[in-house]
Amino acid sequence: MKYILFFISTLLFSDTSFISPKEYAAQIYKNPRGIGCHHCHGERGEGKLVAKYKHKGEDREFRGPAINKIELQVLSSSLKKRIRGMPHYYLTHKEVEAIYLHIHIDDTPQKDGLEIDEE
Repeated sequence: MKYILFFISTLLFSDTSFISPKEYAAQIYKNPRGIGCHHCHGERGEGKLVAKYKHKGEDREFRGPAINKIELQVLSSSLKKRIRGMPHYYLTHKEVEAIYLHIHIDDTPQKDGLEIDEE
């Protein structure tokens, strides 16, 4: 997992010095194209209650599912499908990788948005 995060952050940000990988990832997660992921999936992809409502007299809940445990490939393919309640986004692969980085940024030790070795 930590090698994937390092690889993604290296690819994403090798040509940008004015913004850190962590900052870019947070910006894309909070405003990919319209409504931000955090409104339904929580600040770090942990899932979130979006609304409670009644349908035919029955109490119901609409929840954004947790996305912080899925692999990059699953996240990428999910963003291309029409899923109930999920807006359709037209994201580049770089933007999807940034979202993945944001929800996994705390999985490995970081320094200025890049992975560091623990000794």
